[in-house]
Amino acid sequence: MGDFSSFPGDADPPFGAEDLKRLSQALTGSLTGVSGIDAPAALCRACVDLLDVTGASVSLGGDNDAQALWWSSDPVAGRLAEAQYTLGVGPCQSALALAAPVLAADLTSGTDARRWPVFAQQAVELGVRAVFSIPLGSAGLAVGTLDLYRDRPGALSERDMSFAFPAADAITTALLAINAQEPDGDEAAAWLGAAESDHEEVHQATGMIMVFLGLEAPQALARLRAHAFARGQSVTEAARDVLAGRVTFDE
Repeated sequence: MGDFSSFPGDADPPFGAEDLKRLSQALTGSLTGVSGIDAPAALCRACVDLLDVTGASVSLGGDNDAQALWWSSDPVAGRLAEAQYTLGVGPCQSALALAAPVLAADLTSGTDARRWPVFAQQAVELGVRAVFSIPLGSAGLAVGTLDLYRDRPGALSERDMSFAFPAADAITTALLAINAQEPDGDEAAAWLGAAESDHEEVHQATGMIMVFLGLEAPQALARLRAHAFARGQSVTEAARDVLAGRVTFDE
């Protein structure tokens, strides 16, 4: 749970101009002494410190269903992002596709659990009960997500939402600033180039499956995901098996 000593309680009236000013100062303060490349992580850390959440991560999305984890606050946040990448479904994936917030307040039962039943089961096994994914980007285009999780069910309070959305905007701005330092690359390519190393093996394995089976990239990635799921692996682990020649794909 975050530290709320400097912010009003849930029973107080909605945020006013002074409250938003203090939130802006908190975000700005989190960047003190931080280099540009580390700014998104610092802002993400501020979310964990100041919101009533257990952990957070930032993931970036690109073409052909690619996704890369930029930063996570703890191993559970990282595994949660990996689970969604492996399955191809979850709040993060939905937020990317819809370019809209996806707030899953209870993965143990009800609508949220039914929407992504396999992901919800894996999340609960990790000790996660609620996930809130906020798109990063502008003009209806999501290039990534800020993903917050909590170890108990419950919706984000009005106070937390009033902080989380400006924080997502600040992370987007920080990523844009990083991208501005890349003179020749487009936005998605530059951001993914900085974060994608953990999933390079997935792209290589996907390419091999494309050649083996004559598939397009989305279908080849879906085949790799299905293989990973059937064996209880992450998609990265399955990719390593393909690259090592321990598994082949036949029609």
